[in-house]
Amino acid sequence: MAETKLSEKLQKLAKEIESLTLLEMADLSKYLEKRFGISATPLAAPLTPTSPGGQTQASQPSEEKTLFTVVLSASGDNKLGVIKAVREILPNLGLMEAKKLVESAPKELLQNVKKEQAEEAKKKIETAGGKIELK
Repeated sequence: MAETKLSEKLQKLAKEIESLTLLEMADLSKYLEKRFGISATPLAAPLTPTSPGGQTQASQPSEEKTLFTVVLSASGDNKLGVIKAVREILPNLGLMEAKKLVESAPKELLQNVKKEQAEEAKKKIETAGGKIELK
């Protein structure tokens, strides 16, 4: 890959970007997407950013996960109770859709939800007799 010659202004900007934390980079990416209508979707395999000490960001302690996927892993013995719980969690589902979802476990119920919402859904399903995985 040929290295691009940057002006002094762009070199300074690149150094500032390189020093950002992953959260700051994510915020910058969201801002640029909104401001200029560009996507941060990589066209090639993503590179692992390195910190000034030479450590990769991946080798540093990871931050606490904030978004979860709630997966119904098994309906258990009380299928009717689990169907009712699924309909409480997903009120837009009809009875037949909820029944099919429960019978086709393992199935995702919720995607990218906050920890509190995921824990609440888990509690409802497990109280009804189903089994839940949080990913």
